[in-house]
Amino acid sequence: MKTDIIIAGVGGQGIISIATTIGIAALNNKLFMKQAEVHGMSQRGGAVQSSMRVSSSPIASDLVPYGKADLIIAVEPMESLRYLPYLSPDGWLVTNTKPFLNITTYPEMEAIIAEIEKQKKHIALDADAIAKEIKSPRSSNIVMLGAATPFINIPFESFEEGIRQIFGRKGEKIVNVNLEALHRGREFAKANK
Repeated sequence: MKTDIIIAGVGGQGIISIATTIGIAALNNKLFMKQAEVHGMSQRGGAVQSSMRVSSSPIASDLVPYGKADLIIAVEPMESLRYLPYLSPDGWLVTNTKPFLNITTYPEMEAIIAEIEKQKKHIALDADAIAKEIKSPRSSNIVMLGAATPFINIPFESFEEGIRQIFGRKGEKIVNVNLEALHRGREFAKANK
């Protein structure tokens, strides 16, 4: 078993929380895992990207080669396009459709969606709207993680445990809302793949 993952977005969107949850789930299943993060100007809304490699065998490098990613999780739609060269021909693109408008030259959403829809295996969802429905706008990243879980060969319960470990110190209410976000994202992906 091997899964190469690119997680992309902009600073403040919770990329590290997604990566940490996947990492906990992998380690709890006695899998090998390597991760590399690129922060850029994350405090100013700049690009943030994490490469993750999860495998049942030892992993030599933490970087995902071009054309080899099994999964791209993009919390921001334009960032999903930036990392398409990494996606393997059979890989899945799981992307948020809600833009983070931090530049004046942001492309038209119709053009971005058209490029996303060219991918034969993609899930495009408005994670921000789902997070608002559960009254937790900050959980959109966990909605995205939930939408990606069907494409990661790790038991779903392990992602739930990762959420409990990451958010446990913040209290039961925060844990439960993030678990709901995880479930809502997964339900969307399973209904739309």
